[in-house]
Amino acid sequence: MKKRVLIITYYWPPSAGSGVQRWLKFSKYLPEFGWEPIIYTPENPDFDLKDESLLEEIGKETTVLKSPIWEPYQILDKIRGKKEKHAARLMEQGEKTSLEKAAIWARANLLIPDPRIFWVKPSVRILLEKIAELKIDAMITTGPPHSMHLIGNHIHDKTGLPWIADFRDPWSEWELWDELEVKPWARKKHERLESEVLANANAVTTISPTFKFDLERISNRNIELLTNGYDPADMPSLFKKKEFKSGGFHLVYTGIIDSIRNPIPILNAFKSEFAPTMEEVKFTFVGQVSDTVRTYVEMDDWLKKYVEFPGYVSHEKVFDFYTQADLLVLILTNTKNAKGNIPGKLFEYISTGIPVLALGDSDGDSAKILSESGGGEVISHSDEPEIQNTIRRHFLGEGKPSTSGSIEKFSRKNLTQKLAQILDDCTLS
Repeated sequence: MKKRVLIITYYWPPSAGSGVQRWLKFSKYLPEFGWEPIIYTPENPDFDLKDESLLEEIGKETTVLKSPIWEPYQILDKIRGKKEKHAARLMEQGEKTSLEKAAIWARANLLIPDPRIFWVKPSVRILLEKIAELKIDAMITTGPPHSMHLIGNHIHDKTGLPWIADFRDPWSEWELWDELEVKPWARKKHERLESEVLANANAVTTISPTFKFDLERISNRNIELLTNGYDPADMPSLFKKKEFKSGGFHLVYTGIIDSIRNPIPILNAFKSEFAPTMEEVKFTFVGQVSDTVRTYVEMDDWLKKYVEFPGYVSHEKVFDFYTQADLLVLILTNTKNAKGNIPGKLFEYISTGIPVLALGDSDGDSAKILSESGGGEVISHSDEPEIQNTIRRHFLGEGKPSTSGSIEKFSRKNLTQKLAQILDDCTLS
């Protein structure tokens, strides 16, 4: 008989993004390792990206519970008549209204740990009733938003239910706190809440070696490394046979471009390499792209001819762009958390067999994974000459990825097996 695990997550289909993929895939494969997932998620979440196709991936053995959530940004949206609410995108706006400035200040100093704090008490009340009714054996909370961990902490305190706290990003040492001008007293509250979660959870997981090291330093306890990964079941047969080709030379980036992900160095290198030639080239950015970058391209006669912005597409359709690519581009953050920045799509990129060129910290976790797998390389954001040289090598066919490395350990099924072992250990201890 399978044991049951309650997974508390803000992001769930039809929301899109790596945070959704992480727990959607874990829940897909957990039944194979003796665990039946029960998802608890908001009924009316406030998210930017939607992918209806992900609803089809919810496993038959997955139960989904929902309850209403109230978020302050819902009021802000009505007043402003705008959709941008993510901290990184709000911060990149050049001119902010007084209301927007107040919202940023409140986000950093009053809504601690985040704007989903008002969902904590009602969720604890609901789940305390459901846990006995559904015979839950263990619980997982995943953040951000870190309010999910507060739900878990309250439930664990009242019931002793075995609990795993999953950190997909830092909390008290998050890279945007300095830009958001967090007051010392607010930072101390973040640190206190984080310390309670780290001390009380039966196990803590995170996505990168650097984040693991940082959380161990903060908590003085062992932290489990549980990276993101790729699902071979998502890969079209075209990739499995490696028979795809493209005409000309095509660079493809998929994901978000915002204030902490800057593609301008590679755009400049792309132009420097090909503007003097008559080569058939193209650079496609699939996903949400900041107005700053769109304007930069639009103001350049050459770039606007060879750079395309198809916008956000479903995860399923992303593979159509992969099949056209000769070089996949990854733009890592250039912030204090940069070493631990491993975008979920990195593993998917490597699994296609297409070479990867990343901008970021050459000593960071993503660089080590690319090097060990033979999938590509990471170059500093500021080294435009080397970025250009690397593009040239790939254009000439001299930058093909090595096949010496193995990425099977990053398959979603293998990662879920590791998660199931952590769950088993928590329930036995």
